[in-house]
Amino acid sequence: MDGIINVLKPVGMTSADIVRWILKKTNARKAGHGGTLDPGAAGVLPVFLDKATRLVEYYVNQDKLYRAELTLGITTDTQDLYGQILETKTPNVSEQDFLAVLPRFVGAIEQTPPMYSAIKKKGKHLYEYARKGIEVVREKRPVTISELEVIEWKQAEFPTVLFDVTCSKGTYIRTLCHDIGQELGCGAHMSFLLRLRSGKFSIDSALTLEEIERFILNNDFSFVLNPEWGLDLPRINISAKRLKAFKNGLATNKRMLQGAFPTGNTSVQVFCDGVFVGIGVWKDDSLFPNKVLC
Repeated sequence: MDGIINVLKPVGMTSADIVRWILKKTNARKAGHGGTLDPGAAGVLPVFLDKATRLVEYYVNQDKLYRAELTLGITTDTQDLYGQILETKTPNVSEQDFLAVLPRFVGAIEQTPPMYSAIKKKGKHLYEYARKGIEVVREKRPVTISELEVIEWKQAEFPTVLFDVTCSKGTYIRTLCHDIGQELGCGAHMSFLLRLRSGKFSIDSALTLEEIERFILNNDFSFVLNPEWGLDLPRINISAKRLKAFKNGLATNKRMLQGAFPTGNTSVQVFCDGVFVGIGVWKDDSLFPNKVLC
């Protein structure tokens, strides 16, 4: 079963839990997801099946859109509401104060990954060290926040802010919340997170586990998207005559192809008679095979 399922991940399951559930229900040989969501977060989680797993690297770099809630005045060790409270401080912060600091977090910024994360250090996940009370030095990582929009400010003893953020791969939204709180001098944590979009996969078309199970019980797999469905790459068509050469790892010169060609060196989608056959690399006016799926 080669394809992608746009899953609406529920709160309480890890991304790996979802992958295992999909494997069991579909009898696919292998599966993988397109970007981890924390157990306490919900939203879009693309799951790739069989040959489509070879394309994950082309999807994970796409931008993500989240809706998050930040609570001011309470700092936790996990930077979200599931951790231990480290500090409580009544915020002397207005909505205007909050809006004034947001531009500092838009654009190319750096984040220090949280200790409670799946990043590995010396062969162990950071959360494994954190659970033992061990603090590990983490290098800052560059990320990009392209949009940051406040949806709602709720004034209270500990004000909350609902906002949308469009960001690059590797961005920790709970770290963003934590860092904004530090900038305001009162601390903060992420109290809610929903992924609205991952690349072209939207929450509007995401399926709950119950919906997926009903499809499968009816032996209806129309919900499984084609492996190339969400790719954002130039498209090149190859003739049936050159398909064997492509499958055998041979390059195809521009003179032997038809249609519009990309400029410069780039990855491309390759089709033959309207059927997706893999990913190629366009270099020096020639098509080189990279991932062959046919």
